[in-house]
Amino acid sequence: MLETLVDPDVSSILLELENGSKESSYLTKKLKINDSEIQKKLSYVIEHGFIKIKKDGNKTTFIANKEKLNKIMESDDNFSGVVDGLTELDSFLN
Repeated sequence: MLETLVDPDVSSILLELENGSKESSYLTKKLKINDSEIQKKLSYVIEHGFIKIKKDGNKTTFIANKEKLNKIMESDDNFSGVVDGLTELDSFLN
């Protein structure tokens, strides 16, 4: 799960969804990737209920399950290791 969450596109989408649901058309313009690529990148988090999809005609809206996302971030012991590793890598590269 954490691998998926640290993917740059998935992280960007989750940041967008933090402020409320977003339509697919908004995300495609913002991230410059097509709708099918967004759904492909989010497939794991959708499958496990971290993001819900609402379809209304030809509009697709993504909705974050903030409570579930917060729980995994708070309870996963590996998350702090991932953050530490990314911080170390960033300092090395800069």
